[in-house]
Amino acid sequence: MRIYRRLVFLAWFLTLDLIMFGAFVRLTDSGLGCPDWPGCYGHFSPLGAHESIRQALEAMPYGPVSAFQAWVEMIHRYAGAFLGMLIIAFTVLAWRLRQTLARSPALATAVLGLVCLQGAFGAWTVTHRLMPLVVTTHLVLGMSLLAMMTWLAAREKAHDPVPAALTSGRPWMVLGLAVLFLQLALGGWVSTNYAALACMDFPTCHGAWVPPMDFQGGFSLLRSLGQQTSGEPISQDALTAIHWTHRNFALVVLALLGCLAWRWRRVPGLRGPALLLLALLALQLITGLTTIFFQWPLLIAVMHNGGAAGLVLVSVTLLWRLAQAGKPPSGSRRQDA
Repeated sequence: MRIYRRLVFLAWFLTLDLIMFGAFVRLTDSGLGCPDWPGCYGHFSPLGAHESIRQALEAMPYGPVSAFQAWVEMIHRYAGAFLGMLIIAFTVLAWRLRQTLARSPALATAVLGLVCLQGAFGAWTVTHRLMPLVVTTHLVLGMSLLAMMTWLAAREKAHDPVPAALTSGRPWMVLGLAVLFLQLALGGWVSTNYAALACMDFPTCHGAWVPPMDFQGGFSLLRSLGQQTSGEPISQDALTAIHWTHRNFALVVLALLGCLAWRWRRVPGLRGPALLLLALLALQLITGLTTIFFQWPLLIAVMHNGGAAGLVLVSVTLLWRLAQAGKPPSGSRRQDA
């Protein structure tokens, strides 16, 4: 049982790290650092692909391939493979210890299925040449994996009891989590379409509250990176529509999750994650604005992505604890054992 718990928490931590590192891969344009999959020019590591990388760099000095980008991409793949092995290990234990754990292994099995799907989208990200729909789906699936891993980890960690009266808060937290994931998808669409700097002023955009925008072009799903469905380059109005939508929907997320966290900030069993949720919302607001004012610095952009992962983590933790409202403290029986 101790091994199972350690594997769950290690996989949960690595999932969070991979999301952060995935943002670094995307923001350093390293997604095609090795333009094949699963290897790098047919080799296990960029060391064996040195000559191919050199030739690609000579052909396109400012292209997507360099030794640095190749290593960034491959390290991300290595970490993803290691995470997959961890998930296989704790899924096997979840089935073997299902009587002792007194839990169904269904969630662990679902996590295993999701990480396999995530790996497939990782490969399609490369083979489809960073197609925005594929990359955004890869991001959303990564956040979904983090959500499921957080639920698994929360089941193994004790917390103060939550008053039974708080069961009425569960539908609101489900709504908050759904709204958050919609915002994550919009944020992924901004990032994969390189629309983060489509509006350089705030709170207006191009000096207007509602600037000229092309929503049809911006939110056409089946198209290549930087292009419209017709094959023409994507317009500035389309990029503006993508950025403006993400920016303004953030106000909905901030209002809904902020109100819930403020309401629960003094409730036993919810106080810690509620206060952390308020702090993360403030961090997201600051890093989002900083990204605009300082023209998308790498560190701030990675922090913004990490803050989004933190919001998922804390929101799922709150939902788990609300699901336990009125029940004995979660995890105490297993910890005593």
